[in-house]
Amino acid sequence: MRLGLPEFVQNPENRCPVILLLDTSASMRGEPMAELNAGLRAFHHQIMTDDLASLRIELSIIAFGGEARMVQDFVTMEEEGPPHLEAGGDTPMGAAMDLALRMVDARKAVYRANGIHYYRPWIFLITDGAPTDGTDWQHAALDMQEADLTGRATFFTVGVQGADMDILREIASPNRPPLMLRGLKFRDLFQWLSASVRRVSLSRIDGERLMLPPVTGWAEIHP
Repeated sequence: MRLGLPEFVQNPENRCPVILLLDTSASMRGEPMAELNAGLRAFHHQIMTDDLASLRIELSIIAFGGEARMVQDFVTMEEEGPPHLEAGGDTPMGAAMDLALRMVDARKAVYRANGIHYYRPWIFLITDGAPTDGTDWQHAALDMQEADLTGRATFFTVGVQGADMDILREIASPNRPPLMLRGLKFRDLFQWLSASVRRVSLSRIDGERLMLPPVTGWAEIHP
């Protein structure tokens, strides 16, 4: 087994990469953004309560408001907490999805080069609007759906009040219809996410069929 980078020498545990694609466009200003930031902090706290999960789950955050940008590269939860996000700009959702897939592939290459086993990455898209980057989002959505169907990643979509659920249905994987957040229950959403990825990170093999917690407390399914 090859362990080159210091982060893997110090922590050779299996990795469970998670990318959050977070809508930080202008429409998220005010209470929605405050609740989203609170949810991120709760997610970090929940993972930190599990010693093994905190070593295995790696979180990356892509914000899309005005532009799609990585605001946090992959780090384990033993490291510092999530960045504080601010809202502004339009909604380049397609660019965010493209960036997420590139980052997933690059991170997998790093794992392989260092002899680190990993679980299927999770990509979690949260938006309160619709894409504003022309038709780019349609091509990105097809790539994301293919990634989900072929096991390259597991893709979830969540609409916040105001989201165009018809477009989210076009973006979501056929295996996983979009979810509609109840009110601003971001903290409940991230508690569900932390419980779910903890189960994945503690499983014995990637692809093991796991029963995830129900979403009924914080979301409605939009088939």
